[in-house]
Amino acid sequence: MWYVYLLFSRKTGKWYTGSTRDLRKRIEQHNLGKNVSTKHGVPWKIIYCEVSLSRDDARARERYLKSGMGKRYLKNRLKFFFAQGL
Repeated sequence: MWYVYLLFSRKTGKWYTGSTRDLRKRIEQHNLGKNVSTKHGVPWKIIYCEVSLSRDDARARERYLKSGMGKRYLKNRLKFFFAQGL
């Protein structure tokens, strides 16, 4: 199984979208600062996740969620989370 996930940093207020086979290990790597693009936002909190059976489907979904339309989808899907002002 493959996971597409959205992380949120309270420190910077930014979010990060990624995909992985081992979600727990990947989030741990983000929070240990082992990823160049996310080490500045530690600690990260997972706020959204989708599951796919294939790597190609997960990567395609990740690309979509990183696009303008995908970001709008996530903002609408998580409107109550973002309304909290976390």
